[in-house]
Amino acid sequence: MMSKIILVTGASSGLGAATAQALAEAGHITYAGMDAASGNAPIAAESDRAAGHHRPRQPRPIALDVADQRSVSAAVTEITAEAGWIDCVVHTMGPVPRGPIESFTPYQLAQIYDANVLSTQRVNRAVLPQMRERQDGLLVWVASGGGRTDEAPYLALHSEGVAVIGHLAASYAKELAGFGVEATAVVAGLVVPATGRRLRLVRPDDLDAAQAYEGRYPGLVDRVDAHLADQAVTAARLARTAQAVAAVVDSPKGTRPSRVTAGAPGDRPPGTGDGGQADG
Repeated sequence: MMSKIILVTGASSGLGAATAQALAEAGHITYAGMDAASGNAPIAAESDRAAGHHRPRQPRPIALDVADQRSVSAAVTEITAEAGWIDCVVHTMGPVPRGPIESFTPYQLAQIYDANVLSTQRVNRAVLPQMRERQDGLLVWVASGGGRTDEAPYLALHSEGVAVIGHLAASYAKELAGFGVEATAVVAGLVVPATGRRLRLVRPDDLDAAQAYEGRYPGLVDRVDAHLADQAVTAARLARTAQAVAAVVDSPKGTRPSRVTAGAPGDRPPGTGDGGQADG
């Protein structure tokens, strides 16, 4: 297996960090994108110190704010200048929206869409010209919650984000096939944290609407939160998804599917009862 040059977004902690580490341990030159402006500077500094001590197979930190095109362009330029090109980009999903759809404002929906779609498009547009020119490359989206979260209460917006990611990966795979570039979505069977040890939830801004739903379905939001917290703390689930990404990257060109599910058999999304089961 030849070592690849890989950029992982949202890699300061949680799923992004686990994915970057798994790829580095697999022998790839892995750049861990971190947004220092949002509090990840100490993590990046620690990684810099580790790299300075020449510890083998460690991700290389790089400043990357996927919400800022200038930051994206600067990171891609820096990696290209240092490594020559980028073989693969791994996109991690944003925070999990939790609550009744009505209670999220249009501004919040725009932020959610930016975190899951526009951010990936900024990075894709920065790396695809070089991939198309080289007739080689790989785009990977990592989404959490690939089970039947559409049937779970108050997770509809997250489920829609996963669906959009899957559609983007499949569409990119078709359109880029003629350029020798591939695209895959790796979907965890459960909702796993994008950052930190626990889920970072996006809660609705319209508290009046949220309270109306709480009055109609008392205690439901607490049960959803409890279930999410319980399933999100298992490090093995992060590792399972990270290893699935590494397996996709290491697969021979031409054999990668447009979607891979890294499931946990037997786990269920909240509210599905005994009959529900996540993909896996």
